Amino acid sequence: MRFDVLTLFPELFGPHLTVGITRRAFEQRLVDVRLWPLRDYALDTYRRVDDRPYGGGPGMVMLAEPLERAIAAARAERAAALPGEAAPEVIHFTPTGAPITQALVRELAAGPGALLLCGRYEGIDQRVLDRHVSRELSLGDFVLSGGELPALALLDAIARLQPGVLTAESHEQDSFSADGLLDCPHYSRPELLDTPEGPRPVPAVLLSGHHGQIARWRREQSLRLTARRRPELIAAARAAGRLSKADEAFLRTLLAQGGEGAL
Repeated sequence: MRFDVLTLFPELFGPHLTVGITRRAFEQRLVDVRLWPLRDYALDTYRRVDDRPYGGGPGMVMLAEPLERAIAAARAERAAALPGEAAPEVIHFTPTGAPITQALVRELAAGPGALLLCGRYEGIDQRVLDRHVSRELSLGDFVLSGGELPALALLDAIARLQPGVLTAESHEQDSFSADGLLDCPHYSRPELLDTPEGPRPVPAVLLSGHHGQIARWRREQSLRLTARRRPELIAAARAAGRLSKADEAFLRTLLAQGGEGAL
């Protein structure tokens, strides 16, 4: 798959694509990332890509014409490199977009890629968005300086799902995967950690060697954490029929003990 990133700051992407386990996906072109510096498509002497908004107001707006040229160039090169591919979708990162979810990441990870449009300043001329953008995405209910961080987050999430980057078991047990719940806590050595508050042991069940008990403990910890922090995910899992009778019994016990969210 190929992602063409249209950005004012291509230098932000290089370091991220060459570190950590996900670098395998980028080095092997399982996720092929091409960077399109937007100032290269500004034709004036100052390589201007923004100007004051019509109607007044604070900040600057990214100009339509450099963006139109950059999108056209990215599409043309992509079409030449991937003959027969359908026109790729254009994804714009904005606080007004839909939240990026693991389900969406899985969808995009199984597809051909996209053009990623990283805005800056007060935003992008709406005419460009109306003409080209098929999907708008956000990291959450807060405002960033631009679309580069959401683009990097999306690329990282997609890369780790590619074959050979992680074992299937690793990402199948991630938060929001499979049953949609949060992941359970994890422990490693030492078995007993000395702290100023006293020794802190690893939960005994994890040392028992009893795989059935360990699996049940992890499931209950996942349910407990999800009920406390994201109760709406419990409701969604219940509605989808992803909770077992044992799960429901454990949740009733939590509720009887004082409640762990909207169960």
